[in-house]
Amino acid sequence: MTQEIDIQTRIAQTIVLLRKKLGMKDKTLIDSVRRAKRRLPRKVYKQAMVLAQAEKMAEHPKLRMVLDMPKLEKASGEVQSHLNAINLADRRWGWFLSFLGSLALGLIVLAVLSIVILRWRGFI
Repeated sequence: MTQEIDIQTRIAQTIVLLRKKLGMKDKTLIDSVRRAKRRLPRKVYKQAMVLAQAEKMAEHPKLRMVLDMPKLEKASGEVQSHLNAINLADRRWGWFLSFLGSLALGLIVLAVLSIVILRWRGFI
């Protein structure tokens, strides 16, 4: 009985972590994992899909008995450890620096292009 509750609570904890760390607002784990596919490493994504496919079976009392609990616990541990390792402040800072870098590159290209056009027209 404790294993049954344990896997369901682990699935619920994984959904909460996906909401908190990656901003997924889906109600089920399988929908959240599908949306977060590109943000997760391949190994973590596969483990999350194993856990997500067991979500429906974990709700049913008789189908819950055929679940491979050690495999699901390992998958849950890997997914949760990856999600716990995500630093939100670092991700925001990285996004901001990426934005500034692309803005600077655009300004440099614009300046070079305007100098080339002015030189071609004979103003410089």
